[in-house]
Amino acid sequence: MRYDVKDLRLARAGQARIEWAANQMPVLEKIRQRFRKQKPLRGHRLSACLHVTTETANLAITLRDGGADVALCASNPLSTQDDVAAALVKVHGIPVFAVKGENNKLYYQHLVQSLAHKPTMTMDDGADLVTHVLKERKDLIRGVVGGTEETTTGVIRLKAMEKDKVLGYPIVAVNDADTKHLFDNRYGTGQSTLDGILRATNILLAGSRFVVCGYGWVGRGVALRARGAGAHVIVTEVDPTRALEAVMDGFQVMTMAEAARVGQIFVTVTGNKGIIRKEHFRAMADGAIVANSGHFNVELDIPGLRSLTKKKRSIKPFVDEYMLRGNRRIFLLGDGRLINLASAEGHPASVMDMSFANQALSAEYIAKKGKRLEKKVYRVPLEIDREIARLKLQSMGIAIDKLTPEQKHYLASWQEGT
Repeated sequence: MRYDVKDLRLARAGQARIEWAANQMPVLEKIRQRFRKQKPLRGHRLSACLHVTTETANLAITLRDGGADVALCASNPLSTQDDVAAALVKVHGIPVFAVKGENNKLYYQHLVQSLAHKPTMTMDDGADLVTHVLKERKDLIRGVVGGTEETTTGVIRLKAMEKDKVLGYPIVAVNDADTKHLFDNRYGTGQSTLDGILRATNILLAGSRFVVCGYGWVGRGVALRARGAGAHVIVTEVDPTRALEAVMDGFQVMTMAEAARVGQIFVTVTGNKGIIRKEHFRAMADGAIVANSGHFNVELDIPGLRSLTKKKRSIKPFVDEYMLRGNRRIFLLGDGRLINLASAEGHPASVMDMSFANQALSAEYIAKKGKRLEKKVYRVPLEIDREIARLKLQSMGIAIDKLTPEQKHYLASWQEGT
């Protein structure tokens, strides 16, 4: 078995952490038990480009138990948990190609290695894997029945490919499932982003001016938790409806140019590029802290920041000081990469339970119906979404009502226009 991880001697510690996360992932465990018996992924080779964390490890094990031949690489150079990667290789026999802090060359080398078994299915977090297949390994396209995508950023890229008619095989947009974005993006990223900022800086949020760039589901979660910690939250947006929603939710809304002059802590969560640009860095006050929780660090104009800088130094892990001309300091966290994974452990396992249940069941769906799907981006089927919500409620000991026959008839009569 080929693999590339930091140190297999870390496996024991990694396995303990995988088991700890599993305790908080009851829905995925139910799916794993069924997969172990039914083997719905038997005969499939699955290449996955995901954050190599404890939660991802439990997904990989579930896919393996479902019969898939799984190979895993990292979707971000700073998100890998080296002990978890070691445990997947040594304890579970799953090839992993990921080392925390790997440079871009090694990152793409690992991506290539994850495709060496010629996958019939791909699983992405940011669309780097499918992009590589479509551009560099077109010979593999014929053998791929379908793939999945985890993130907002990745779905944006894939829908652009579909529009340009270059998407080589069908993709299920796991990110668009209600049981993913309503919980993972809002509650998971909301909590873990603040966790990452606090672990890196140990600053006091209460009383600070905290700027959230973007008010999608992630932005909503970050803003809500920052306010809960006592911060004065400012939101920037380009969508008038979302901006209005932020106002109605009680947040101050302004342009990025205005926010740059008054903010103390900045977090980008848009999935787009150039959100905080050179002119914004130039306007920031001394001591401004800048972080990103969108998938790629292109949300921040780091080259522009460097051009304003006369001196740079590392203050502590994941905190770099950029000394600008005029002796103003800007502190960049985690090199602008996902701060919730760069300096913290990412989302809580209990919320990733639903996200990865979507991944597992979407993989099963592709195995069954992928050959009949067009080369498009699809939503997760509604029945999968609702089944995951049902299982999650069941695991929490929560029961809900069901429609009576009379209520069903009443609703049906309205739908039929009678």
